[in-house]
Amino acid sequence: MQVEGNWCVGGMEGECREMRAEWVLKLMMKSGKTLLLLLCLKLLCCAVIAAPQTCPANNVDNCGDSDGWEGEFFPGIPKIKYEGPSTKNPLSFKWYNAEEEILGKKMKDWLRFSVAFWHTFRGTGADPFGAPTKYWPWEDGTNSLNMAKRRMRANFEFISKLGVYFWCFHDRDIAPDGKTLEESNANLDEVVALAKELQTQAKKRVLWGTAQLFVHPRYMHGAATSSELEVYAYAAAQVKKAMEVTHYLGGENYVFWGGREGYQSLLNTDMERELNHLARFLEAAVAYKKKIGFNGTLLIEPKPQEPTKHQYDWDAATSANFLRKYGLTGEFKLNIECNHATLSGHSCHHELETARINGLLGNIDANTGDPQVGWDTDQFLVDIQEATLIMLSVVRNGGLAPGGFNFDAKLRRESIDVEDLFIAHIVGMDTLARGLRNAAKLIENGSLAELVRKRYQSFDTEIGAQIEAGKADFEMLEKKVKEWGEPKVASAKQELAEMILQSVL
Repeated sequence: MQVEGNWCVGGMEGECREMRAEWVLKLMMKSGKTLLLLLCLKLLCCAVIAAPQTCPANNVDNCGDSDGWEGEFFPGIPKIKYEGPSTKNPLSFKWYNAEEEILGKKMKDWLRFSVAFWHTFRGTGADPFGAPTKYWPWEDGTNSLNMAKRRMRANFEFISKLGVYFWCFHDRDIAPDGKTLEESNANLDEVVALAKELQTQAKKRVLWGTAQLFVHPRYMHGAATSSELEVYAYAAAQVKKAMEVTHYLGGENYVFWGGREGYQSLLNTDMERELNHLARFLEAAVAYKKKIGFNGTLLIEPKPQEPTKHQYDWDAATSANFLRKYGLTGEFKLNIECNHATLSGHSCHHELETARINGLLGNIDANTGDPQVGWDTDQFLVDIQEATLIMLSVVRNGGLAPGGFNFDAKLRRESIDVEDLFIAHIVGMDTLARGLRNAAKLIENGSLAELVRKRYQSFDTEIGAQIEAGKADFEMLEKKVKEWGEPKVASAKQELAEMILQSVL
């Protein structure tokens, strides 16, 4: 705080008011004149109103809801660079070298990393049993429009220093909800205008946007599957706006995560009607996407449960079946989240392969869960073997573009330092980069592919080709069995396959 000509500057309003009051009291004692007292009080009021609302980086406690942050949000954190596996520097990459070519493509193009705004800048560390633990220095304790703008500026400094090209958002995470739809839209427009400006300056892009259709009480019964028509209509209006701003920001995808599109009990649920409503909702989204000229991919993100007991897009297979039934397979792909895979009783590799072989793999939410915990913990992926299997699917898919890897992951409740935000993303990026390197070794070595080929080589025959072409009927196969006799069954060589995998880790 500074004092200039009896007035305070620097935004420390509490201390300023005390000093001004002291100054007025001295004037009163010197003159004893009522007129002078009134004049001083008038000046005091004017000064309080006109005082500059700045918020220096070293003093946020007394800042209001101004966006007047001065200096860096992450002072002391350099731009993260690749230093190689031998480095001891935690603020550097050991395995992710963005420009390095792997299997004919740069690492940054295979991986297309994205930062999730909600976990990174709205995560507080709160859980059902405890209060928030994270108090970032730029936060002022409000959810004001100006605070939203400050977070947005922090977001772009973060992804620029991290060296990530993309970011993702929910509409209500980047801008505060208003009392009406019109007010909410106006808030979103104001923040998005700033995001557009910052994106242009930093040369960044939106990987995907989405609408938050699960937090507000109006969505307690669901959004597209709500039993209330007015809620269905409100959800449609919210998605319409979220899709518009995603398009405006150059987003390459748009995600539907139906956190409350499901049921708690079938006793009071018309499941068939709700599924039909969900399909009509998605059809309307496709129509509006085309109307506004948005060329991004529409993605559905499967999850089995939480917060509902049963979510309609349980897993990749369930979602694929839903899309086929309603004729939507050509309009949607899947955003596979690894933690959701484990909640549904599958590995992430299984869900990726299910999506891939159905032509539906569009994006990956890069996180993991804890096998000892039965809920969505959204931890950063650090398992090298899991990352290697994930990257095998991605390489077989030819990459993920226009999708990518979004870090839908959050710091642990106990990690409360600003640098932890960087360290968590660095280890997540390094883990997937190492997985890519390992997958390349497996592919270039060829041993695993040869093992699989040999396992199915009996179908690489004339009869096998007829079976796979759908030209072998039961009568013909029965004749062959009588000719061949008892089948000879070979070993699956699972242990050898696991040995080959371990050899590249």
